[in-house]
Amino acid sequence: MFNFILFGPPGSGKGTQSIKIAEKYNLAHISTGDIFRKNIREKTELGIKVQSIIEKGELVPDELLIDILDDAMNKYKNVKGFVFDGFPRTTQQAKDLDALLNKKADKVSLVLALEVNDDEIIGRLLKRAELEGRKDDTKDVIENRINIYNNQTQPLIDFYKDKNKFASVNGIGSIDDIFNSICDAIDPFI
Repeated sequence: MFNFILFGPPGSGKGTQSIKIAEKYNLAHISTGDIFRKNIREKTELGIKVQSIIEKGELVPDELLIDILDDAMNKYKNVKGFVFDGFPRTTQQAKDLDALLNKKADKVSLVLALEVNDDEIIGRLLKRAELEGRKDDTKDVIENRINIYNNQTQPLIDFYKDKNKFASVNGIGSIDDIFNSICDAIDPFI
């Protein structure tokens, strides 16, 4: 199986690119953010539990994320692997994902980071807030999410570099140009 992590700051285009990658390579797209937003909309127990956490731009506890991830993965059959969008965000989550995949006799194949500067991210997310009315896209929350990303998620680069599974792609440009660069990075692993 090909298990791919698309990595990058909030607003870097992970969701858009993950969907395109999943379609092209017959992978299941798993977005923890999408799972949470769906549960919040449906006012499920999980949705109520994580709503205040997400609206503050904070991270959901690791144990809860791993359980949700395992459940989501078990729903897919006949796929060639997974695209993880928005997970892991910390080194501990990366270790937990390795343990989960190991139980399934599998592993992470490649981690790719979309490189986007902070000004571009803030502009994209404020525009998305206008279009979609997302409460988690205010300037203060965006800046908090960027700080969390830089402080907690950035060490994942070193974690995956040490495993020779890390590459990066410029995340600024047209959706198709970025997608083509991502495919160029994936193809040697498929």
